[in-house]
Amino acid sequence: MEFGFWSPVFGSWLRNVDDDSTECSWEYIRDLTLSAESLGYSLTLVPELYLNDIKGHKAPALDAWAIANALASVTKKIEILAALRPQYHHVALNAKQITTISQICNGRFSINMVSAWWSEEARQYGIDFDSHDDRYTLTREYSEALRSFWRDSPSNYKGKYFSFESSYNEPKPKEMPLIYAGGESEVGREAIVRFADKYLMHGGTLEEVREKIKDMKERRSKAKMPPFRGFGMAVYMIVRDSESEAQEELERITTIRNYEDYENSYKDFTGNSNLNVEISKQDYSVSNRGLRPALIGTPKQVAEKIKAYEEAGLNLLIVQCANMKEELEKIARGVFPMLRK
Repeated sequence: MEFGFWSPVFGSWLRNVDDDSTECSWEYIRDLTLSAESLGYSLTLVPELYLNDIKGHKAPALDAWAIANALASVTKKIEILAALRPQYHHVALNAKQITTISQICNGRFSINMVSAWWSEEARQYGIDFDSHDDRYTLTREYSEALRSFWRDSPSNYKGKYFSFESSYNEPKPKEMPLIYAGGESEVGREAIVRFADKYLMHGGTLEEVREKIKDMKERRSKAKMPPFRGFGMAVYMIVRDSESEAQEELERITTIRNYEDYENSYKDFTGNSNLNVEISKQDYSVSNRGLRPALIGTPKQVAEKIKAYEEAGLNLLIVQCANMKEELEKIARGVFPMLRK
């Protein structure tokens, strides 16, 4: 099992708690990433939203690509996985940008291709927001066009959304950058099977994750595509010396303080996402259904649960936690050795 973590471009991942010391700043993210790299984390996912999904529209949110670019220049080993929403990036220019950043970090730059879900953010920033199914068609074509630019000289591509003829985009990346993607709807899964190298999931129970991995492997085989190169999952982890301490922390972060604002945000997300499981109010206390896997308890308890996910076919956990500096170190020093035994 490999471990990554979410770069806190919004600061805290907690919707109900205001005393998290995780900061929304470049300095904090830089120091966090360098520390995590030394602790053995292999990847950082830099999410892309221009409004703050956790603390509300008026709260700060850093630009994912500025952060990812800066991390590429200061890190040595860690993979930088930048979220990319096609509606917000011109594909030909983005192909060159990705190649350049990849050169800066010697090939450690990958893309998390996201179809987008937040219509209100798109409205505020003047971005077209297509229907759910059309967004996945756009995402698939965008991925195909990127690879055409990275592979062909000149590039020729024609689809519903993009058309390029005799287009040069030099230099080429030394290796084809990896594309990760996640989605749960029928349309989403079918699109992802066609373009993604690795499949990412929101946090899920062991049974849910096992079913998704099995389903995506079968779809990939049916499409006569090479096997996925990996399966990852978002998770919010709580590791404490005792189970009771871990449960106390869970209670603290899931206690809703401002129900009206919380409910508005909850409806905004669930109303624009085509998900295959119901998100409880507790699930929504953190991002990406991170509490659903229940990786909460002592290092030994958490490690045993992780081993079960690994047996189900999962090979990457992308961690959220709070406070991030302290908790990432606690996880690395407590859980990692248990998995190596």
